[in-house]
Amino acid sequence: MVVDALREAGEFTVHVIAEETGLGRRISERNPDIVLVDLTSPTRDMLEELALASGPLERPVAMFVDKSSDSLTKAAIEAGVSAYVVDGLRGERIKPVLDAAIARFHMFHRMRAELTATKRALEERKVIDRAKGLLMKARGIDEDAAYALLRKAAMDQGRKVADVAEALVTAAGLLG
Repeated sequence: MVVDALREAGEFTVHVIAEETGLGRRISERNPDIVLVDLTSPTRDMLEELALASGPLERPVAMFVDKSSDSLTKAAIEAGVSAYVVDGLRGERIKPVLDAAIARFHMFHRMRAELTATKRALEERKVIDRAKGLLMKARGIDEDAAYALLRKAAMDQGRKVADVAEALVTAAGLLG
């Protein structure tokens, strides 16, 4: 039913993997844009294998199951499944579920990228603050002057302020 519905919905290249053994290798070889899973009743082991095999952080995963439980639903979502449909596999629903899984995957992908960038910026800010503190203490200057010194060194060296600050903090750690 899944294969037929996809063929009717548009131009899709569909590869069916019926055997769970070697799933990770098979999915990696094909490198699909999306992974669809049609199971009667998933197990925790199957979900773990799926998480490892499908690269849910790399591509959307939609799962259709006949039976589930709260813990399996939670495990599927934690494994990175973008759409988890219980007892709802009908041909006309497959394309909308795929569209929703893809949209949800892209939304979470953007959120992860933003979170990573925010964490990096926070770490850089901490290092810059530590470097400013070292300069303020060593040179007897205020915070603005310490930052101006870091910024000038960064411009002179063609580097980021955070990189110059990291080098200063590292050097101070070696000397101190």
